[in-house]
Amino acid sequence: MNFKKSLNLSLNCLLLLMFVGCASNMIETRPGAETVDLQSASNVASCLSKGRVTVSVLAQVGFYTRSADVIESNLLQMARNSAIDGGADTVVKEDMPEYGRRTFALYKCRR
Repeated sequence: MNFKKSLNLSLNCLLLLMFVGCASNMIETRPGAETVDLQSASNVASCLSKGRVTVSVLAQVGFYTRSADVIESNLLQMARNSAIDGGADTVVKEDMPEYGRRTFALYKCRR
């Protein structure tokens, strides 16, 4: 491999790592989203259902797969943002049909 190709590959790898490192900070936090609770299904029996939302985030960048903890954190933040938009104050994790995508139930529990 010549020097120019090696330098180009190194720069591409560096850019990829910088992008992946910043990806978890790219999810906007809407005002009020920090007050949305995450509960289990057994804790929302007396709450008003506000529907469901399926959210998704980038799970893989090239050959790099983002960590499950970061993916879950991003999905939860997106669900909390959606709860604010839908007039809900509580979210419940439901199915995860594929890595980087999850459905949440939205509820209004506080009066």
